[in-house]
Amino acid sequence: MRAKRLVAWNVRRLRVEKGLTQEGLALSAEVDMSHLANLEIERANPTIEFLEQLTDVLGVHISELFRPFPEGASKPGSLKKGRKAAPTAPRKGTN
Repeated sequence: MRAKRLVAWNVRRLRVEKGLTQEGLALSAEVDMSHLANLEIERANPTIEFLEQLTDVLGVHISELFRPFPEGASKPGSLKKGRKAAPTAPRKGTN
Protein backbone atom coordinates (compact mmCIF):
# COMPACT_ATOMS: atom_id res chain seq x y z
CA MET A 1 0.00 0.00 0.00
CA ARG A 2 1.33 3.42 -0.92
CA ALA A 3 2.41 5.68 1.94
CA LYS A 4 0.83 8.74 0.32
CA ARG A 5 -2.55 7.00 0.22
CA LEU A 6 -2.24 5.84 3.85
CA VAL A 7 -1.39 9.33 5.08
CA ALA A 8 -4.19 10.95 3.05
CA TRP A 9 -6.77 8.43 4.27
CA ASN A 10 -5.71 8.66 7.91
CA VAL A 11 -5.48 12.46 8.02
CA ARG A 12 -9.01 12.72 6.68
CA ARG A 13 -10.26 9.95 9.01
CA LEU A 14 -8.77 11.59 12.08
CA ARG A 15 -9.88 15.07 11.07
CA VAL A 16 -13.48 13.95 10.58
CA GLU A 17 -13.43 11.90 13.83
CA LYS A 18 -12.34 15.06 15.68
CA GLY A 19 -15.09 17.09 13.98
CA LEU A 20 -12.67 19.44 12.25
CA THR A 21 -13.02 21.00 8.84
CA GLN A 22 -9.95 21.26 6.64
CA GLU A 23 -9.96 24.97 7.40
CA GLY A 24 -10.21 24.36 11.14
CA LEU A 25 -7.36 21.86 11.15
CA ALA A 26 -5.18 24.06 8.94
CA LEU A 27 -5.74 27.11 11.15
CA SER A 28 -5.08 25.21 14.36
CA ALA A 29 -1.97 23.52 12.97
CA GLU A 30 -0.79 26.78 11.36
CA VAL A 31 -0.42 25.15 7.94
CA ASP A 32 -1.61 26.14 4.49
CA MET A 33 -5.16 24.92 3.87
CA SER A 34 -4.56 24.24 0.17
CA HIS A 35 -1.60 22.02 1.05
CA LEU A 36 -3.78 20.12 3.54
CA ALA A 37 -6.52 19.75 0.92
CA ASN A 38 -3.97 18.47 -1.61
CA LEU A 39 -2.62 16.04 0.97
CA GLU A 40 -6.09 14.57 1.51
CA ILE A 41 -6.54 13.99 -2.23
CA GLU A 42 -3.05 12.51 -2.61
CA ARG A 43 -1.61 15.40 -4.60
CA ALA A 44 0.90 16.60 -2.01
CA ASN A 45 3.98 15.11 -0.44
CA PRO A 46 4.08 16.48 3.10
CA THR A 47 7.19 17.04 5.15
CA ILE A 48 7.64 15.40 8.53
CA GLU A 49 7.28 18.84 10.12
CA PHE A 50 3.92 19.34 8.35
CA LEU A 51 2.69 15.95 9.59
CA GLU A 52 3.86 16.72 13.13
CA GLN A 53 1.91 19.98 13.10
CA LEU A 54 -1.23 18.07 12.08
CA THR A 55 -0.78 15.28 14.62
CA ASP A 56 -0.16 17.78 17.42
CA VAL A 57 -3.61 19.26 16.78
CA LEU A 58 -5.23 15.87 16.19
CA GLY A 59 -3.74 14.57 19.44
CA VAL A 60 -2.20 11.43 17.96
CA HIS A 61 1.29 10.02 17.43
CA ILE A 62 2.64 10.48 13.90
CA SER A 63 2.65 6.68 13.44
CA GLU A 64 -1.17 6.82 13.45
CA LEU A 65 -0.97 8.39 9.98
CA PHE A 66 0.57 5.19 8.62
CA ARG A 67 -1.99 2.80 10.11
CA PRO A 68 -3.33 0.49 7.39
CA PHE A 69 -7.00 0.82 6.61
CA PRO A 70 -9.22 -2.22 6.11
CA GLU A 71 -9.24 -3.81 2.66
CA GLY A 72 -12.12 -2.42 0.62
CA ALA A 73 -12.77 0.40 3.09
CA SER A 74 -14.38 3.47 1.59
CA LYS A 75 -12.91 6.92 1.97
CA PRO A 76 -13.74 8.50 5.33
CA GLY A 77 -16.96 10.48 5.13
CA SER A 78 -17.58 14.17 5.44
CA LEU A 79 -18.59 16.08 8.51
CA LYS A 80 -22.27 16.21 9.36
CA LYS A 81 -24.25 19.26 8.25
CA GLY A 82 -23.04 22.52 9.68
CA ARG A 83 -19.50 23.66 10.15
CA LYS A 84 -17.52 22.78 13.19
CA ALA A 85 -15.51 25.47 14.89
CA ALA A 86 -11.76 25.27 15.00
CA PRO A 87 -10.42 24.45 18.44
CA THR A 88 -9.24 27.56 20.19
CA ALA A 89 -5.89 27.84 21.84
CA PRO A 90 -5.65 29.58 25.19
CA ARG A 91 -4.73 33.23 24.82
CA LYS A 92 -1.26 34.16 25.88
CA GLY A 93 -1.07 36.17 29.07
CA THR A 94 -4.35 34.82 30.48
CA ASN A 95 -4.72 32.38 33.32
